[in-house]
Amino acid sequence: MKKGTHPENYRPVVFKDMSMDYAFIIRSTAETSDTIEWEDGNTYPLVKLEISDKSHPFFTGKQMMLDSAGRVERFNRKYGKK
Repeated sequence: MKKGTHPENYRPVVFKDMSMDYAFIIRSTAETSDTIEWEDGNTYPLVKLEISDKSHPFFTGKQMMLDSAGRVERFNRKYGKK
């Protein structure tokens, strides 16, 4: 790597989706005081996530369809020309 390009604390960090018990490791500069022992036996910093691609409704296919037609009608009734 070219010197001076990356911050000093650019290191492997584990990100864990707490709702799905899904974790992945990637290099990051995220600051955290938590640690976790990874599958390879090493201890890495841990960043706890509330949502990831494994639990987000858009990626899981459980996204709710919005009633856009009803919203438009309601908007027109409330703010439409009188």
